Amino acid sequence: MSRFVAAACQLDSRDDKAANVERALGLLDEAAADGADFVAFPEMTTFIGPEERFAEVAEALDGPTIQRFSEKAREHGVFVHTGSFFERIPDSDRVYNTSALIGPSGEVLDTYRKVHLFDIELDGSVEHRESDYVAPGDRPVTVDTDLATFGLSICYDLRFPGLYRAMAQSGANVLLVPSAFTMHTGKDHWEPLLRARAIENQAYVIAPGQIGDKPSWVETYGRTLVVDPWGNVISKARDREEVVTATIDLSHLDEIRRDMQTLQHARPDVYKRSEK
Repeated sequence: MSRFVAAACQLDSRDDKAANVERALGLLDEAAADGADFVAFPEMTTFIGPEERFAEVAEALDGPTIQRFSEKAREHGVFVHTGSFFERIPDSDRVYNTSALIGPSGEVLDTYRKVHLFDIELDGSVEHRESDYVAPGDRPVTVDTDLATFGLSICYDLRFPGLYRAMAQSGANVLLVPSAFTMHTGKDHWEPLLRARAIENQAYVIAPGQIGDKPSWVETYGRTLVVDPWGNVISKARDREEVVTATIDLSHLDEIRRDMQTLQHARPDVYKRSEK
């Protein structure tokens, strides 16, 4: 299939897990009814609230959240990317921030655990330390499907271009960036970073975001985007919960990669050499 319709769902998730899941599944129904072949959700689809509750709402990879998304994928015959949810780690107080790609038969094709965690200290004071509550993943993930080869990432990963280059060189032509970008950083960095990842990797980027001023979290920026391999924004959400769609045209991508061979010209052996 050289073309498919991708839907990106923008959510205003809060600290009510059951309500968040119901709302997400409702948008999945809406996207499927509009003809989507692939439906994606943002970071922390199931829960945005106090970090102290992450372990409480976490679940196993075969838990109820995956099961319900799998049932919907099978019902509609679509691919579903869950965005992220908190995965339980046995015998640990921390969780993984995990996403899953589900096929149209309801099978989990692969999962990804967020690699880069947002820890920040300013003037010797800890402002935020995601790693206190979340354990990092340890591998990039690409998933080859009948639609495309998807490269999986989550939110803060966006600031680390090496991850995306590794996925592109492993065959990824559609990069997924489910996020909960803050308003503070999102207003200046969100779109430029997404367009850069698309241009430098000659890939489509699908980036579903969280929107809203969360009662027990920071305000999130939203502006869910789909970017083409030339860096053009081809779909953008408004400032509300909604579904946006875009046609992913892999023949267009192939033309760009044929005419501008930057992926072939990269020289990682040189980049690794230390200065003399």
